[in-house]
Amino acid sequence: METIHEIKNKVLKTAVWLSKNNYFGGRLTSGGNVSARIPREELFAITPSSVPFNEISTDAICLVDFGLNRIQGDLKPPIEAGMHAAIYKRRFDVEAVCHTHQFHASIFSILNTPIPALFDEVTLYIGNEVAVIPYAIRGTEALTQSVEKALENGCFCYIMQNHGALNLGRTLKEALRNAELLERAAKVYHSALGTHKAITTLPESSLSFWDEVRKTL
Repeated sequence: METIHEIKNKVLKTAVWLSKNNYFGGRLTSGGNVSARIPREELFAITPSSVPFNEISTDAICLVDFGLNRIQGDLKPPIEAGMHAAIYKRRFDVEAVCHTHQFHASIFSILNTPIPALFDEVTLYIGNEVAVIPYAIRGTEALTQSVEKALENGCFCYIMQNHGALNLGRTLKEALRNAELLERAAKVYHSALGTHKAITTLPESSLSFWDEVRKTL
């Protein structure tokens, strides 16, 4: 089993990759956060608040319990830590969360428009729809409650209205992959909508098939 230090290191490496590839809305900012569950514990490791991720060490990654008490780390956890805790408490199939401000997904956050099933491989890993979580001020209990309600659909990506995106995974690697798949789908869908032509989505009859395949992953 991985040590807490190893999990923290993966969290930091994931955050640095997302930052370098502009998934946080800017390469010099820390807009967004990454976390990973500590197995068999009511704990998770999460990136700290308001620091560029390429300037910190593994030891700076916070260790927080489900009651949002800081167990390790000299820096403050993000105010959205409660949202991450809610995900881990509600979804036992989720081991990692990447909250991003990726460009094309953010377009749909201000359009308040979900992304339907467009491609087999995206639907297989993410789910049948990237739903929109209603707006609430970040860091508030209202946002946490909105996120908790959305999680009931069992999907692995969500758009947060006027905010950004949530990308979940059974591992950090999966959460990172899902963020990339979401951005691809959002980019293509946005471009297709701009043509004002009819959009073809996956047939309704295929969605139950992908639901069954997803259960075997």
